[in-house]
Amino acid sequence: MQISHERVADNVYHFQSQQYARVNAGVIVGPDMAVVIDTLAFPEETLEMRQFIEQQLQVPVRYVIYTHYHADHTWGAYLFPGAKVIAHSRCHQYLEERGKPSLESQRADNSSLRHAEIILPHVTFDEGEMGLQVGKKIIKLFPFPGHTDDSIAVLVEEDRVLFSGDTLMTVPFIADGDVDDSIASIKSLSKMGLENIVRGHGDIVLRGEVDEVVEEDVSYLTELHKAVRKAHRRKYPLDLLEEVSIEDCGKSRILLGGLAEQLHQQNLRALYQQMYGEAPIGSEEYFEGWTNEINIKQKN
Repeated sequence: MQISHERVADNVYHFQSQQYARVNAGVIVGPDMAVVIDTLAFPEETLEMRQFIEQQLQVPVRYVIYTHYHADHTWGAYLFPGAKVIAHSRCHQYLEERGKPSLESQRADNSSLRHAEIILPHVTFDEGEMGLQVGKKIIKLFPFPGHTDDSIAVLVEEDRVLFSGDTLMTVPFIADGDVDDSIASIKSLSKMGLENIVRGHGDIVLRGEVDEVVEEDVSYLTELHKAVRKAHRRKYPLDLLEEVSIEDCGKSRILLGGLAEQLHQQNLRALYQQMYGEAPIGSEEYFEGWTNEINIKQKN
């Protein structure tokens, strides 16, 4: 078993990777078709999801929705031949410019990607909402920027279930996005009357948890801002940023299978670059310590 799955609402399913960062995908089922929301990180995981749809739900997949262009949410779409792909217009651009070269570079080192291919969106939109009817359910797609500027969210209106993509995950990640957009998008969740939120990574957020999650994530991003502004006042800001742990900003380092601290450090450096237009610099002592650490790891 490569993935876990759960019924979130009537004819709405959630799938989660057990191999990489607890990445999530979804399926919405109608009487004569299914809509897939994102694919999973590895082809064998997406194949397992497809087998569930074919064997248990017994309907064809007519549409695949990309919440954003990143590989762990899009590279499995080729396993749903004949399905139309829907995404933000910038998602089409980024998959063409970044996704295809990235896949080519990784294919040589990863045999599981030998047959993979990037499926560019067939239908795109920029602003406002896009609607899709699946049986008696209305699905609404709308921009939800923060993680990336092509990020969208998918709302199953009747069930008040939201697939948020990576703009909401257990550790907000803005290295490829914008912190202010992220805060605005996350704050909007409190006003939507949601029953469940399927985040891009991590556990489902239940109705009674929404406000707490919003407050925690906004607080984390606010603390990032404070840490970066403080670092900017130093001669060597990178030295200080290295000392700011994820716990200092209110999150746990054990989240996402231990990837949380790594994502946090990327957030700090990316936000510094975004705010001040340059990468943070470190002292000679910082780089000497960093080099020594690498040498010790190599010897071990």
